Amino acid sequence: MLPYVRIFQALREAGVRYLVAGGVAVNLHQVVRATVDLDLILHLEEKNILKFVRVMKDLGYTPRVPVAAEDLADPKKRRQWIEEKNMMVFSFIRPDNPMEIVDVFVKEPMRFASLDKRRADVEAFGLKIPVVGVADLIRIKRKAGRERDLYDISLLSKKRTP
Repeated sequence: MLPYVRIFQALREAGVRYLVAGGVAVNLHQVVRATVDLDLILHLEEKNILKFVRVMKDLGYTPRVPVAAEDLADPKKRRQWIEEKNMMVFSFIRPDNPMEIVDVFVKEPMRFASLDKRRADVEAFGLKIPVVGVADLIRIKRKAGRERDLYDISLLSKKRTP
């Protein structure tokens, strides 16, 4: 998770509206789980996305697929990727370290405003990191339904039970 600390800092400084999801969110909710990629849910508004893209470029990240990073800000292109490519996330990688992967949902799994209201601001690495709340994270993972998501749900559910 340490390589991503500079991303959290840069996103905060740029005023990007985002939430951490996926395995990193599971870890930030104090459930240990191995993960490599950083999953983010952005407020999918053009100016916000373009600020995010600028941060990623400044940090040396490039799209994994051969398209302009700015295309992420175009709702028509996102819809086309979803319909034609079955795309769920737009991935950014660091060419000098392809294990540093940032996946951005191309469609909000739930309304961003609702997720943002229920987010957890987790203190880590000297920062407040906006993380999808546990109940919403469980809903998102249940919808994905992959084996690792179901495992995460079982761990997160135990954490919620007093």
